[in-house]
Amino acid sequence: MSKCILGAAALTLALLGSGTANAANLKAHLDAPGWNGRVIPPGQQCHRFGGHGATPRIAVSDIPPGTQALVLAFSDQDYPPMNHGGHGVIAYILPPGTGTTALVPSVPGHTFDLPHGFFIVHPHANPKHDIAGAYMPPCSGGKRHMYSVTLEAVTLNAAGSPATVLGTTRLDLGRY
Repeated sequence: MSKCILGAAALTLALLGSGTANAANLKAHLDAPGWNGRVIPPGQQCHRFGGHGATPRIAVSDIPPGTQALVLAFSDQDYPPMNHGGHGVIAYILPPGTGTTALVPSVPGHTFDLPHGFFIVHPHANPKHDIAGAYMPPCSGGKRHMYSVTLEAVTLNAAGSPATVLGTTRLDLGRY
């Protein structure tokens, strides 16, 4: 899958897509050592504050039939400019034959070069604050901001962009 960057219209569609009123509730939990949803693990912060962070591996269940990809919007809930996907929005294309569960692999921060199966919906919103890339790890400097990820199960249109939201959930990553 090519690593493409989609425009603001696709981001809006991914986050507010048609069908959200009837979207099913996904279930998700952190499936990575050190990630407990309360505190960001040491070293998982942005480069500016001495880290080399990556997204945690996330286990997702109750994926609705017809889901082709999972969109992950990373946010700093305590800093409005970086909320609602400000830390980056990426999508993971589900492998053929995926049923109602999936394990979303970890993605490194500070890069546009994503692992196979991922594409960029929207890079993080503040490349002047830290290193540009698809995902910026928590970067509040230890001010106890709450970081989260919103996951959406989506269909893809003919161009490979998120189209219809079939399910959604939000997961706390922790405070930094």
